[in-house]
Amino acid sequence: MHVLKIIAYILIIIGAINWGLVGFFNFNLVSLIFGEMTLLARIIYALVGLSGIFLLFAHRDIYHDHY
Repeated sequence: MHVLKIIAYILIIIGAINWGLVGFFNFNLVSLIFGEMTLLARIIYALVGLSGIFLLFAHRDIYHDHY
């Protein structure tokens, strides 16, 4: 489960950086690397979304693991 949380955090960071680039510079890094809404880009977006949902529910466990 620990490895899954690390992967989810990495995906959330990628998503946050991409949204920051879109918001500040109108530059979509995921689309640049994988293409505009290609299957691979959609998978990346879906994994980032699932990671956010996973961490939303896993947050309580993360808090209790460290404190």
